[in-house]
Amino acid sequence: MVTASGSADYIGLANAPILWILALAVMGVVVVQSLIYMSAVKKNAESAGMSRQEVRSAFRAGGVAAIGPSLSVVLVAIALLPLFGTPPVIVRVGLIGSAATEVASASLAAGTMGANLGDETFTRGVFIVALMAMSLSGAGWMISTLILTPIFKRSSNRLEKVNPALMSIIPGAALLAAFAALTFRELPKSPTHVVAVVVSAVAMSICLFLARTFKQNWLKEWGLGISLLIGLVAAYFAHYAGLGQPEA
Repeated sequence: MVTASGSADYIGLANAPILWILALAVMGVVVVQSLIYMSAVKKNAESAGMSRQEVRSAFRAGGVAAIGPSLSVVLVAIALLPLFGTPPVIVRVGLIGSAATEVASASLAAGTMGANLGDETFTRGVFIVALMAMSLSGAGWMISTLILTPIFKRSSNRLEKVNPALMSIIPGAALLAAFAALTFRELPKSPTHVVAVVVSAVAMSICLFLARTFKQNWLKEWGLGISLLIGLVAAYFAHYAGLGQPEA
């Protein structure tokens, strides 16, 4: 099974039928979970003081907000298909969503065997070890979430009894801090990244201003998607205007 270049033909193994079955089963579980959550939201919306219109609006806002991150994951997944094969990419990148984490895990695993990703040293054996490393990395996150979520839930219930307003602030602050950290991490890479961040932030601010001024709630739902699109267009022109090469 070794080619003339000395590398093993692992792509056939990466696209084995059993891996396709497992990948589709995993994604099927994700779809079923999503349907269950959506059904639970609709059933409990009234007790939470939400109207049907508010629920539909929340679903639309969530769907629009997922377009940008999902698009980036899809583009990265397409680039990784020749390296890891379709089923592993569907499960690892499609489910976890962090290509950087998955590639780092695979690279470290390959390095322990004296191999590198994508060259003739990346044999079938190295591929199996790399896939196992990616799986164990994702399993660690899932197990930590499984253990810590009930603990955090009990803590949040206690905080809510002490100060209900505090629990309405903490989730928003956590999301703001997470996205701010992701944003500021991109700024030092190149002037093009700075242009993308600034232009998209301005576009989002304009959408929110127009939504509040003219009472157009749909702009709040589509604001993120609009700002992402405008930011990508601005980054494209900034890149070809010679403001710097974005890092891979």
